[in-house]
Amino acid sequence: MGMAQGLALKLWAMAVEFANKMKKLGQDDPRRIIHSLKVGVAITLVSLFYYVRQLFDRFGENGIWAVLTVVLVFEFSVGATLGKGLNRMLATLSAGAVAVGVDQVATLFDGTGQPIVLGILVFIISATVTFMRFFPALKARYDYGLMIFILTFCLVSVSSYQDDEVLEIAYERLYTIIIGSFIAIIICICVCPVWIGETLQNQIANNLEKLGNFLEGFGREYFRLLEEGHSTDDKSFLHGYKSVLTSKDKEETMANLARWELWHYRFGFRHPWNRYLKVGTLTRQCAYRLEDLNGYLKCSLQTPTEFRREIQEPCIQICSESGKALKELASAIKKMRRSTLVNYHIHSSKLAAKNLQSALNNSLWENANLREILPTAAVGLVLIDIVPCTEKIVEAFQELASRARFERMD
Repeated sequence: MGMAQGLALKLWAMAVEFANKMKKLGQDDPRRIIHSLKVGVAITLVSLFYYVRQLFDRFGENGIWAVLTVVLVFEFSVGATLGKGLNRMLATLSAGAVAVGVDQVATLFDGTGQPIVLGILVFIISATVTFMRFFPALKARYDYGLMIFILTFCLVSVSSYQDDEVLEIAYERLYTIIIGSFIAIIICICVCPVWIGETLQNQIANNLEKLGNFLEGFGREYFRLLEEGHSTDDKSFLHGYKSVLTSKDKEETMANLARWELWHYRFGFRHPWNRYLKVGTLTRQCAYRLEDLNGYLKCSLQTPTEFRREIQEPCIQICSESGKALKELASAIKKMRRSTLVNYHIHSSKLAAKNLQSALNNSLWENANLREILPTAAVGLVLIDIVPCTEKIVEAFQELASRARFERMD
């Protein structure tokens, strides 16, 4: 009795923990709950192929392909669903047509020649399409379609050898797959759509904002450590940039999916998604320099007071102006508008970098203890290097704003 009660309590605790995790998952992003409901509605609709007698009599067991299509095609974002849906429809149509053609060619040979010819053609086409999946341009956008092409082609062509009604089967499967794809696409677009292009845009902007927050906080934090020997309690700004370092693969995936979202009211056809990737690449390069700066916060610091006071003002100014420039860019990308303030911040940071360079080149430090001034001087050199890095990000943003026709500000 005691063991059974203990087991029941343990199962209850596991169930409560699981329920709390599900609750937190939904609270973190309510769109996940909506997506789950949308998938449920789509699967219920395509299940009518079995529930409605007239539809079952028309399509028979092939109605299951509509259900499978919804399960495989319906993704979280519009871009991913469109990409998979269109890939699946086009791949099924083309594979079915090629398979029927192969079957017609094979029937020209009698006896043992028919399966031999069929096997050779299946080998050639399957191997060729599989090799095409290695092309980077095809793999990025059409890999799923090529895989479905191989699957559909093999199913239809191989089954045609023993089944004389292969053409009718191919038609019915094609119809159900198209119906399933359209249901998934329509529900995904019309009911609380999640646009992957907006997600990419917001991520690029948020990454810039994280770098700006780090720079604005670093100047004060570093020189407070030098003067007082302790730091502030709130160090959240020091860790935000770390997620930028590993954002490359995610951004490239989102950019490939965003190209399918041709009907978005803000982006439309031929939106320059590759320019977002360029901004993201330069942002990561800048983030690696921030990683160097963060390392100096963990060192034991004993810098001469005179040297510290000489470089403190230009260092803080570089951090402040570069941080403001990056945060201004983040705001401009989110609002899809051009910015004139960013040029002012870049100009101010370049002046501060010149002043810092002059301070570091001062002959007064020739007789100084290098071990004492070197860590702080290294921080100054990294900050000087961050200024042209920030300027490159601004140039990439201006290219993006020009290609995407961002709104001009007075």
